[in-house]
Amino acid sequence: MVDLKLVFHELVKVQIELWDAIDARLRSECDLQLTWFEVMRLLARLPEARVQDIAAEFSITVGGTSKVVDRLEAAGLCRRRPNPTDRRSSVIELTAKGRRLLGKATVVFEDELQVRLGDVLPERSLDQFRQTLTTLRRAGRS
Repeated sequence: MVDLKLVFHELVKVQIELWDAIDARLRSECDLQLTWFEVMRLLARLPEARVQDIAAEFSITVGGTSKVVDRLEAAGLCRRRPNPTDRRSSVIELTAKGRRLLGKATVVFEDELQVRLGDVLPERSLDQFRQTLTTLRRAGRS
């Protein structure tokens, strides 16, 4: 029988080590923390994103999300503009500076993923692992 405690332990350790490695490279090569990078990637994918949309995507509080957006905005990486469909909220978009930094950081991010995942496991195993994680996430939400 599989020891689920060991599965949990390994999964958590891999996640922490992967996060820390990518975060360290992004900070070193781009002066950008992984948390900011993840929000910037989302903003690039969702051009009409609101703070609520970002919070929902990352399963974090609206207050915490607003603080991250405030910091990104103070760094000149994004800006808020009035939401044309809802005056009570703002739409957040990357600035030109933010798009340039995101482009550079994406190369670093993808390279570290290749080193830590792509060079370690065959593509078939990685796809199966992704599918397994997706199944686990769905089960946890229901």
